[in-house]
Amino acid sequence: MSEYKLTVGLEIHAELNTNSKMFCDSPNHPAGDAPNQFICPVCMAHPGTLPVINMAAVEHVVRVGLAIGGTINEYTQFDRKNYFYPDLPKGYQISQYKHPIVSGGSITLKSGKVIRVTRVHLEEDTGRLSHADAGTSLVDFNRAGVPLMELVTEPDISSAEEAREFAEELQLILRYVGASHARMEMGEMRVEANISVAPEGAPLGTKVEVKNINSFRSVDGAIAYEYNRHVAAIEAGSAIVQETRGWDEIKNLTYSQRIKEDAHDYRYFPEPDLPPLRMNVPGGIQVAEVEKQLPELPRAKRERLMKEYGFDKTGADTLVRDRALANYFEQADSDLQAWLTAEKLDDVAKERGKKLLKNYLLSDVVGLMTAQGKEWDHIPMTPENYAELIAMLVADKISSRGAKDLLTELMTNGGDPSQIVSEKGLLQVSDNTLLVNVISEVKVSEASAFEQFKNGNDSTLQYLVGMTMKAVKAKGQSANPQKLQELWKQERAN
Repeated sequence: MSEYKLTVGLEIHAELNTNSKMFCDSPNHPAGDAPNQFICPVCMAHPGTLPVINMAAVEHVVRVGLAIGGTINEYTQFDRKNYFYPDLPKGYQISQYKHPIVSGGSITLKSGKVIRVTRVHLEEDTGRLSHADAGTSLVDFNRAGVPLMELVTEPDISSAEEAREFAEELQLILRYVGASHARMEMGEMRVEANISVAPEGAPLGTKVEVKNINSFRSVDGAIAYEYNRHVAAIEAGSAIVQETRGWDEIKNLTYSQRIKEDAHDYRYFPEPDLPPLRMNVPGGIQVAEVEKQLPELPRAKRERLMKEYGFDKTGADTLVRDRALANYFEQADSDLQAWLTAEKLDDVAKERGKKLLKNYLLSDVVGLMTAQGKEWDHIPMTPENYAELIAMLVADKISSRGAKDLLTELMTNGGDPSQIVSEKGLLQVSDNTLLVNVISEVKVSEASAFEQFKNGNDSTLQYLVGMTMKAVKAKGQSANPQKLQELWKQERAN
């Protein structure tokens, strides 16, 4: 098989976070508690009604444009996109064509590859069809008129993995700037892929569009399937038909929806009921002010976490994907430094503390949170509690086993770490005199084992340490096994 080149361009739609719909004051609740609950004469296109632009939606698109380094156009306008479909109340869609809000921009993948963005524009969503019985369809207009952002890329993507990563990074950007929750399982973010395959060095192959992909796994699957389908057709001498296809998640294959021999003529023309929009005019959106309000973006946060805290790429990605988790960690790190400074520990201990804070968070804490089905904003263990736990571990006040027991208690019920340690006997004894006294007792009760150890049988050391820890625990306290090993070796040398 010769080498074939895959070329992909994406069109990604995202429902925006606004209180009301795009051109009316109906609540923006696409799912609704019941069909056709959040509708009004405007979004239902009753005669005589007029649309009004939702400027909060416009500002969301401006934020996204700034976040990807795009140009915010001073002049933008809405257009009518004419086509008929049962879930489109007006018989046309208010969208943008020649004058989008954002032109250009890009997203850089982790590999360093730059995927260019052609445009980002704003439109209204359609309703939703429900095919109840054979030959019967119902229409729910709760989603009709919801503000919908569309981002179009250049055909810079050359693998299913790159397409998935681009979509994942865009989802993070949408969430960071507050534009959309972008939950694919809720239909708040939908991906369409334009795919062509051709032998290396040949012109682009026939383009096929796969619509409404609603999970990242499906982005991978749909593009990979189409690549293999195109290659098989080329090698068999069959023609690839320009068409729109859907993705079947159950069967893991695409299927033909409609043939598109020519580009569809939507007969765009300027929306006569809406005035053009101009940025940076008095009373309008001030782009410089919006830019000042942008948060730290995912790529910058990822790089800072790696540089400032020493996370590897996987760890940094885990935190970047969940802003609440990242905020939790950074607050805990700040609290930990205060605890370690108060304990007057040296720089080596502080570095150990930072490492333990990261490791416990990404393994034990995340694991417990997942098992308990909790969100970061609702776990009972505060960042300060977590920092105190790590500080106790660094200061050898609790053992690693004690730390895990304390962590489980804090994650389940919360509470004061010091009090829990005291109540559960998790505090390690730091008083050598007490430990030496207990060792003296064990020397008597385990005289045979001690005699073997004294005669050079090192295998009995762990037994003696275990018995000593048991004796200390009987006194309601805990002992550091490393310290006990040192003390037993001193006993042997005496």
